Amino acid sequence: MAAGRQRRAKAETFTARWKMQWHRARVGLRRSAVDYFRGDGSDWIAFAGLLLMVPVLATMTLLDSVWCSPATLVLPIVAGGLLLRPASLLGLYAAAATALIVESVRLGPYTEGPSRVTPGVVLVVAACGFFGLLTAQFRSRVGVPWRRGGTMLFDLRERIRVQSKLPKLPQGWHHEMALRPAGGQSFSGDFVVAARTNGGRTLEAVLTDVSGKGMDAGSRALLLSGAFGGLLGSLPPHAFLPAANGYLLRQDWDEGFATSIHLVLDLDSGDYELYSAGHPPGLQLSAGSGRWEEKAAEGPLLGVYDGAQFDPVKGSLRPGDVLMLFTDGLVETSDRDIVEGIDRLTGEADRYVAGGFQGAAWHLIEAVAKDVNDDRALLLICRQPTANGR
Repeated sequence: MAAGRQRRAKAETFTARWKMQWHRARVGLRRSAVDYFRGDGSDWIAFAGLLLMVPVLATMTLLDSVWCSPATLVLPIVAGGLLLRPASLLGLYAAAATALIVESVRLGPYTEGPSRVTPGVVLVVAACGFFGLLTAQFRSRVGVPWRRGGTMLFDLRERIRVQSKLPKLPQGWHHEMALRPAGGQSFSGDFVVAARTNGGRTLEAVLTDVSGKGMDAGSRALLLSGAFGGLLGSLPPHAFLPAANGYLLRQDWDEGFATSIHLVLDLDSGDYELYSAGHPPGLQLSAGSGRWEEKAAEGPLLGVYDGAQFDPVKGSLRPGDVLMLFTDGLVETSDRDIVEGIDRLTGEADRYVAGGFQGAAWHLIEAVAKDVNDDRALLLICRQPTANGR
């Protein structure tokens, strides 16, 4: 029995050690793959795989050059241009050149039959290798592999969305934001930054429209949203737009202007101030009269000249009132002026007066400016009616 227990102990020890080694190998391979696709690790996995493809393709060509043409060597070369660093890419090119020489010798001169290594095949493979090397050198100079570049763009897009997230409001208030970039792209020149200041009693929200649209304005919008988010709440409300104007002027962009509207809302009383920098006016629905009223403040564009003054317009949101802030892409097009666009927007918004404005922002953009090739943004602030309707 003792001998049997010893054999079982040895077997269990061997099995345990084998499982541990297998687990370590899997973890190491997974970490290498994750690091590679994040752009942090070595490219040896991709290099080994593509290098192995070269003799496989060459062998298939020698066996049947009709179904596997010598030009198939461009496949690992193109993939290498996307995946490998320049040093590894040169090694892959050397292997592909060797394979072409072997194929040319074994298949014979191209003048003696079809499906052989012709000068055209050599030129195509060389051209693909040249452009692949240029691409790899550009990525190496920038320091961002292609596999990491898509992740970075995704991170930038998500960062803009997070910065545009509206803070939670106390009971009796409702807000929502809808944003539609131009051309169905993921990046927009319109953004919102918002925060509750003054001990949470005040809501400050800034809706900005950066010059340009889509991806052209996305990078500037990301930079400005971070800067504006840092300024918001750190300065008195009347000092925000002058500080934002100075910041934009210091960037010295070729196309560096922007429009902006700054809402400062007292969540206890409903009183508010609107500061505008060349932005379309806000629209307030009065629950008592059922009419929309424009709230237009005075102020020049941001980034045009220093020392600009921004004078606010004041108002108050009573229970049942609604305030809409939007960018010009929602109400102004090449064949429609802003007055007509505002009339159309308020006409569509009237449909939500009876049932409430929950979920209305996105539907309003769809109804008013669905096919407009411009960035569109709409911010709704609603003070919900009390139990007695007042």
